[in-house]
Amino acid sequence: MKSPLLSLPGAVPAEGVDEGVAAHYGDLFREQRALADGTGFVDLSHRGVLTVTGDDRLSWLHLLLTQHVSDLPTGQATEALILSANGHIEHALYLVDDGTAVWAHVEPGSQEALIAYLESMKFFYRVEVADRTADTAVVHLPAGSIAQAPDSAVVRETPYGRDLFLPREELESFAAEAGPAAGILAHEALRVEQHRPRLGFETDHRTIPHELGWIGTAVHLQKGCYRGQETVARVQNLGKPPRRLVFLHLDGSEVHLPPNGAEIRLADDGPDGRKIGFVTTSVRHHELGPVALALVKRNVPVDARLMAEETAAAQETVVEP
Repeated sequence: MKSPLLSLPGAVPAEGVDEGVAAHYGDLFREQRALADGTGFVDLSHRGVLTVTGDDRLSWLHLLLTQHVSDLPTGQATEALILSANGHIEHALYLVDDGTAVWAHVEPGSQEALIAYLESMKFFYRVEVADRTADTAVVHLPAGSIAQAPDSAVVRETPYGRDLFLPREELESFAAEAGPAAGILAHEALRVEQHRPRLGFETDHRTIPHELGWIGTAVHLQKGCYRGQETVARVQNLGKPPRRLVFLHLDGSEVHLPPNGAEIRLADDGPDGRKIGFVTTSVRHHELGPVALALVKRNVPVDARLMAEETAAAQETVVEP
């Protein structure tokens, strides 16, 4: 989905998975500061949107998701995962129930595979799953924003701000009133600062929730059975995850940020040392400078000096070893 807000002054299109919205509107740090101060908005209209309706929607989703949603109060935001049989993360959903439907936004382009899986699990439950991406745009208002959500929007309120499920035809008129617009790079910089993982960035084909700190926020440990629960319970009760999420302060003298997938080694081992992890997201933050999230082996000392390719990095613990 290509956003009409790419026609706003200064808009520079994003690339990769975030293609379709603006990377920035000409001033990355100004946009970050605006969001941090609770002003402006972020166009996330490229994200997939789906709804689940029907009398059994919450009890049915409760059987499939890692989160406890059978008694989810109307208007309360939550997030949840869908795991493989081996406990690896396949989908991340950001949810709210408006009293008649569960609304969820997901990573761009992932909604088709997710809906196909949900359709295969309907059986005799009274539920209907619909792809709403074509008619619904996601917009993010930062924490502290006093902007008014239109009556037509479904609101998902979190500690980090409000996600609006907005009729797509209202996106331009909303932007005219809610500005200034901030690009996806500003949104990503604050996400990294807040140590929040993102599917497809902090995850690979073998990521389990414990590695990213998703236990508690997206995984409920006292709910009934769901696909992949055996792995979650075994690691929680009997062991430790093989990797852990860390926050990196990168050497600010380097011109280029280490990209997603950049190999991490112990600084003391030099450039020929063994790989101990990889960068998942790197950004330039308006206050912290160049920073990143990364996955490293669990047994890497928490005070070890690291190298992300050629860039020196100091780590902060996100997930305890």
